[in-house]
Amino acid sequence: MGEKAISAEGVAEKDRMNEDNLDAWMRENVEGFAGLAAYSKFSDGQSNPTYRVEDQAGQTFVLRRKPFGDLLPSAHQVEREYRAIAALHPVGYPVAKPFALCEDDSVVGSAFYIMDLVDGRVLWDGMLPGMEPAERSSTYKAMIGTLARLHNLDYKEIGLERHGKPGNYFERQVHTWTKLYRMAETETIPEVEKLIEWLPTTVPEQTRTSVIHGDYRLDNMIFQPDRPEVAAVLDWELSTIGDPLADFTYLAQNWVMHGEGGSALADHDLTGTGIPTIEEATELYCELTDRDSIPDMNWYFSYNMFRLTGIIQGIKKRWLDGTASSAEAEERSKRVPELAEASWEFARAAGAPA
Repeated sequence: MGEKAISAEGVAEKDRMNEDNLDAWMRENVEGFAGLAAYSKFSDGQSNPTYRVEDQAGQTFVLRRKPFGDLLPSAHQVEREYRAIAALHPVGYPVAKPFALCEDDSVVGSAFYIMDLVDGRVLWDGMLPGMEPAERSSTYKAMIGTLARLHNLDYKEIGLERHGKPGNYFERQVHTWTKLYRMAETETIPEVEKLIEWLPTTVPEQTRTSVIHGDYRLDNMIFQPDRPEVAAVLDWELSTIGDPLADFTYLAQNWVMHGEGGSALADHDLTGTGIPTIEEATELYCELTDRDSIPDMNWYFSYNMFRLTGIIQGIKKRWLDGTASSAEAEERSKRVPELAEASWEFARAAGAPA
């Protein structure tokens, strides 16, 4: 079927795709595609399985698909990801170039899309080890500036007016994540029960509406190989039209989260590192988006941790059902009670009763 045999070395049988179907579909739908030569699966990531695809001419592409098997409704929306980057790429926002979307499950077993493979650096540690203070400062400024640029876009002008629903974003999200949590629930957690009662009654007023990414964090972006500039923001599955404070407070949460080796900064002395304080990060975001200030963030932090509880609970349910896409799913699923407790602590700081 091609000039040479297709290589899928290292791809587990459960993650293999129908290669004949994929080759035929890409030949027809991806301009310049020269026939499937090889593919491999990226090991990181829990949500949508992601593959590196190489054609007979040595060109490389990225394929993102939904997991195989039964899925929770509104989860793993590769269609949403594709439509977001298809709207953002033409206006120069840093995303991978999209090539084509396939919504026909019969091709490889689930919906998928093809995008460009962006060269650059993925940074995992928020302390940015190995960098000089000036480069750390520029990297954080680039991350905050790229987020502000997204929020300053007119979502109607770029064709994303149907990418979300009108009304209060957080009100909808609390309802959605409560529903998704209930569908994936495997045990009763007291803190989750209290959050489900408290969060909907205390939703903040929404004053702005924009495109929001939904999972804007350090390791969801690729930086240019030689400079502190964002080459591409990745993983648009949770993107929608909503309150831009959802993204900013999700990013700001790094400054109050504890841990080592990830993006959490609370356990580190930032003096002299070049990394801005949470106050400096907030001031920069406000300046770039023409805001006077940001409201108290504890409610938002509580919501963010509640949503993360729901996401990890979904991973736990998929692991128990045997459909999780990563070997780390079992370990991550153990964090559900800890995340619920952290969410409730922020709720208490925001005024929730004992």
